[in-house]
Amino acid sequence: MKNLFKGQTISLVACGLLLSSSMAFGADTIDSAFKNGKASGSIALYGEKHDNKNGNLDSGFGNGNATVAYETASFYGFTAKAEFKGNLYLGEVETADYDNAFANNSLMTEAYVKYANDAFFLSAGRQAIDLEWLGDYNESVVAGITAIPDTVVVLGYTDRQAESGIDTSADFTEITKKGAYVADVKYSGLKGVEFNPYAYSAPDVVDFYGLKTTFTADYFGVIAHYAASSVDNSLAGTFDTNGNLIDDGSIGHLELNTTIKDLTAAVGYIKTDKDAGVGLMDSYGDNISPFDTGNNTYAADAKTVYGSLGYTIADIELGALYGETKFGTDFKEKELNLTVGYPITESLATSVLYGDVNADEANGDSDDKYVLASVEYTF
Repeated sequence: MKNLFKGQTISLVACGLLLSSSMAFGADTIDSAFKNGKASGSIALYGEKHDNKNGNLDSGFGNGNATVAYETASFYGFTAKAEFKGNLYLGEVETADYDNAFANNSLMTEAYVKYANDAFFLSAGRQAIDLEWLGDYNESVVAGITAIPDTVVVLGYTDRQAESGIDTSADFTEITKKGAYVADVKYSGLKGVEFNPYAYSAPDVVDFYGLKTTFTADYFGVIAHYAASSVDNSLAGTFDTNGNLIDDGSIGHLELNTTIKDLTAAVGYIKTDKDAGVGLMDSYGDNISPFDTGNNTYAADAKTVYGSLGYTIADIELGALYGETKFGTDFKEKELNLTVGYPITESLATSVLYGDVNADEANGDSDDKYVLASVEYTF
């Protein structure tokens, strides 16, 4: 139940498969590829308000967001896409609340060229990526191999990264001096089971690897996930700007879930390394934490238990998530997320999220109650 209002991405694997399956309907000239392309985008209003206790200032802001994208039709397997996002200041509770969330008023989030056929796809440029530990928008080169039965292999390199959505926008910045590499494999040859081994490498910073196994039956599902990191010797044993130890880390995740008609439910447990937490694995993106905030899910010696319920009635999507994280020597964080989503029309939808995060930390207690709300029209 991640933040409902961040920009959504379509996985690179899905993009490649969709493109390769539609090549037979591609254009026969470059001009017709542009003329027969597809425009898409959205117009949205967003607002958030935080009620901070224990001496912290309240905060919040309003934002108007617009996205415009254009993707060409396929020309002998080649396509190109450009996407722009713009934000409009609509007020704030305290000075700099808006500026803290938005580093820019506009950003070119995507600008890439892609080639795809029945066996593989290759894309280069600014593009949205959604892998286990790599997300948001990346200036990258990604190759996907789909020729192996029941298997998809994704190989990629990224140099710079940016986050941009309805609730935040950051400029593209260098990931590391030498970038980061990823190899991600998904195998689904066994009925109801998917194996997802992966490996990442950011030279002179960190290497990490893991295996995620997903089992799905008619009414029951299981996720079992483990990952570990190896921090470069020049960084091991040092501390980051927040005082956290930088060293080899690990994380384990187990979730049991079920879907019965319009009802979904899940319970899970997450455990990190006693001394270094996830050991820099969450530097470039993450998908394990189920919380909207989850400030300490990846902290050192963090033990998280959570449960969630979802129900759809008369097209209204209701969700509830509650979890508790024990971390460090004797600290605790509790988080509650309540969500409501309603599709007013096929293209117009509204969403509301209520969050309550109560933490007992080394630098004092904190209590943040907040509401996030949006109305968005997509085309």
